[in-house]
Amino acid sequence: MAVLHPPNILQALLIAAALSAVLGQNCGCAPDLCCSQYGYCGTGQAYCGHGCQQGPCDLPSGSVADIVTDAFFNGIASQASAGCAGKGFYTRAVFLDATESYPLFGRSGTAEDKKREIAAYFAHVTHETGHFCYIEEINGASGDYCDESNTQYPCNPNKKYYGRGPIQLSWNYNYGPAGESIGFDGLNAPETVANDQLVSFKTSLWFWMNSGVHSSIISGQGFGATIRTINGGIECDGKRPDLVNARVTYYKDYCNQLGVASGDNLTC
Repeated sequence: MAVLHPPNILQALLIAAALSAVLGQNCGCAPDLCCSQYGYCGTGQAYCGHGCQQGPCDLPSGSVADIVTDAFFNGIASQASAGCAGKGFYTRAVFLDATESYPLFGRSGTAEDKKREIAAYFAHVTHETGHFCYIEEINGASGDYCDESNTQYPCNPNKKYYGRGPIQLSWNYNYGPAGESIGFDGLNAPETVANDQLVSFKTSLWFWMNSGVHSSIISGQGFGATIRTINGGIECDGKRPDLVNARVTYYKDYCNQLGVASGDNLTC
């Protein structure tokens, strides 16, 4: 399940002060302004370069749709049985719509990097959701996913923060900032991730881009680094080699389908 550790509050405040621009309402900047990776509106590389979320971003070109074809996406989703909750919930059209809010995803680095990133994303999604079968973590409601020490994103005692969505977003300290970035009440309405198709996909991409998964792929650290970020505490360092190998098998399969080498450092 996806676990992004609590942010460094002091670091975030320093970054915000340095930018000294108008905060975009859910990246609702004027058409001629970019929304930076920190949610501020402006121009220039600090806003339109690396991490730019919306607007006239100065980013690498490329089309995720050209890589994630109907055949590729539906080849995964078709393996979910008709009775699955995710049947019809997860669609290629909504996925592609969600990627427009994350212009670096699947568009960074070389042509091979782009394909490896997409193969890695769908490998984890396939593993976490059972080929797009599950929207919510199995028996998740029985778990305790409230970090009471996190006062920046305090838990609502009437809500549960178990895994939801394509990469099973978990914990209050992930629901809170994901909601702020995407535009939903993550702390008081975490169920939105299981009810809204676009929000659901966006949470997976938000985690992917903000937890270091994206950068580990583009920097060549290998697929194993992505496993460590997403669920390393439970699976890596010999804890659950069966689960690690399952993720690697999906990744290698998707790399093969996309015609790209899977690279080194596949396990964690």
